[in-house]
Amino acid sequence: MTEQKIPSLEHVVRTFHEMFPPHLSESWDASGLISGRMKQPVRSIGFAVDATVAVAREAVQRGTDVLITHHPLLLRPVHFIADDTYKGEVLQTLIEGQCALLGAHTNVDSSPLGTNDVFMKLLGIEQAQVLSDSQYVEIDGQEHCVGIGRIGELPEPMTLEDLSHRIADFLPATAGGLRVAGPRTAYVQKIALCTGAGDSLLGEVRKQGADVYITADLRHHPASEFREGASLAGGSPYLIDCSHYASESLWLEGVGRVLQQRLSKQGYDISFYVSELNTDPWDFVVSTGNVAGSASTF
Repeated sequence: MTEQKIPSLEHVVRTFHEMFPPHLSESWDASGLISGRMKQPVRSIGFAVDATVAVAREAVQRGTDVLITHHPLLLRPVHFIADDTYKGEVLQTLIEGQCALLGAHTNVDSSPLGTNDVFMKLLGIEQAQVLSDSQYVEIDGQEHCVGIGRIGELPEPMTLEDLSHRIADFLPATAGGLRVAGPRTAYVQKIALCTGAGDSLLGEVRKQGADVYITADLRHHPASEFREGASLAGGSPYLIDCSHYASESLWLEGVGRVLQQRLSKQGYDISFYVSELNTDPWDFVVSTGNVAGSASTF
C-alpha cells in the first residue's frame, strides 16, 4: 500500500488554482491566498461562503489548516487588523490557530464547477452558455468557455411559481427566501442566471431574450425599471431574487470532493468539510400590509 503524504499549503493552493485560475478574476476582485505560510502542512480544509468571526472560530476549533471562502475577506482594503474590528478578529483568530485563508471569488463564478454552473445543473440545465464577457481559456489542459453568468433552457417549460419552488427546494434556508416578479402561472424555459449580485447584467438578460433572470441583491430602481420595460415588451423577462449567500453556497461540497480526489491521486491525504454556519446577514422577516396582488377590493 502506498503511503499517503501530506501536502503543503503551496501545493493545495496550486492544485485549487488549476481548477479556478486566478487570472479569471474580475479586475476589481481580490481572490487568492490572504494569509498562511506556504510550507505549512495541510491535513484539513474548510469551505464556507463568508469569512465571518464564527466561521473562523469554527475552523480553528476543528483544527483546520486552510479555510477557503468564496468571498475574499479583504475585498475592500483595510489599514488595521487589530481584533477590535471584525476583519481583524477573523485574521487574528486564523493566524493564531495556524489556519490559512484563501479567497476564491469571481474566478470561481466564471469557471466550470463554479457557482453558476452548479446552480444551472441543479435546475436540470446541462448545456448552459456564458451570459456575459465570454472567453475561451485552457483549464487542466482543456479549452473551456468561461465568463460571468449563465443562460440555458430547461428541458421542459414550467410555470414561474413551479420554478421558484424548485429553486427553494435546493437552496439553504434563509430569512428572506425568494422574491419573485411576474405572474405565478407564466410559463418559462429560457433561464438567465448570475449568482451573487447581478443587477449589472439586466441589459444583457433582456438582449438575450431570457424568460426569467435569477440573481441576488436586486435593488428597487433597477428591478422596477427592468420590469416596467419588460411589461411593455410583452411581459418577460421575469425576476427571481435569491439570498446572495444562498445562491453562492451550492458549489462548496462538490469542489471539496474534487479537490480531495485530485490530491489523493497525487498521493496526498486530506479531509475537508463545508461549514454549516449560515452566513446570510438576515435573521427574520415580518410581512407588511398585503402582498402585492392580494389586496382586498371594496
